Amino acid sequence: MADVLSVGVNLEAFAHAISAIQALRSSVSRVFDCLKDGMQNKETLEGREKAFIAHFQDNLHSVNRDLNELERLSNLVGKPSENHPLHNSGLLSLDPVQDKTPLYSQLLQAYKWSNKCVVRCRLVSLTGALFLRVCFFLPLRYVDDVISRIDRMFPEMSIHLSRPNGTSAMLLVTLGKVLKVIVVMRSLFIDRTIVKGYSENVYTEDGKLDIWSKSNYQVFQKVTDHATTALLHYQLPQMPDVVVRSFMTWLRSYIKLFQAPCLRCGKFLQDGLPPTWRDFRTLEAFHDTCRQ
Repeated sequence: MADVLSVGVNLEAFAHAISAIQALRSSVSRVFDCLKDGMQNKETLEGREKAFIAHFQDNLHSVNRDLNELERLSNLVGKPSENHPLHNSGLLSLDPVQDKTPLYSQLLQAYKWSNKCVVRCRLVSLTGALFLRVCFFLPLRYVDDVISRIDRMFPEMSIHLSRPNGTSAMLLVTLGKVLKVIVVMRSLFIDRTIVKGYSENVYTEDGKLDIWSKSNYQVFQKVTDHATTALLHYQLPQMPDVVVRSFMTWLRSYIKLFQAPCLRCGKFLQDGLPPTWRDFRTLEAFHDTCRQ
C-alpha cells in the first residue's frame, strides 16, 4: 500500500483513515437524525413502525461498516519509529525526581515573600497619604516662617510671598539681576515653576503673577525645564520644609548663570547658550549636552 516513510508511518493509509473517520461521523449523524425524525406518516401504525425499524437498522449497519473500515485502516497506518528524533522533548526524561526537588518549600517561601510585599506596600501608601494630608494642611503662619527663614539665608535672593487665590502661596523669587522665578505652591509643596529673565514682565494685565506664559528667551526656557526636573529630584514628603530649602539652594546656584564656564568642556557658550544645568548635589555648572 505504498509510501512508507523512514518514521514507519504509511501516509496513504493515514489519508484513507481520515476519510473513514469523516464517513463514520456522517453515519453516526444519520443515526441521530433518524431518531430525531421518528416514525414517518404511513397509513397504519404497523407500517410506520416497520419503516422506522428498517431505516434505523440500515443506519446502524452503516455505522458498523464504517467502524470496521476505520479499524482496518488504523492497523495499516503503522507506528512511528523509535529512532525518530525528539529534539527538546527528549530532555523531559532528564527532569529530577519530584520527591527530591524542593519545589514546595520554594513556592511557600515565594508566597510568604509576596504577602509581605503586599502588606508593606499598603503600609507605605497609607503612611504616604497621611504625610501628604498633614503637609497639605500646615498652618499659614508656619509656611510664612519657613519662607521668611529661607529669604534671610540668601542675601542675593529676594522672595516675595502672596496669596491671590486663597491659602495657596505664590512666590516671586528674584535672583540678583539675573532672573526671576514664579513658584506656585500648595502649602509647602511646590507645584510649578516658571523662570524668566530679570527684565521680562512677570505680571498679567490685571496685576497678577503670570504662571502660564513661558519666557521669551531660550536660555530661561531651558532653566525652567531643569527646575521642573529638580522638583522631581527633591522629594521628601515627611519634611517639606527641607525640600523647599534644598530647591532654593539649588536655584541660588544660577546667580552666575552667565559667568560660570562648563565644568566639562570649559566653555562659556555652546550652541549660543551658557551652561544651564546645575548638578543636584555639587551645584556645578554644565551644558545640557555635557552633563551626560
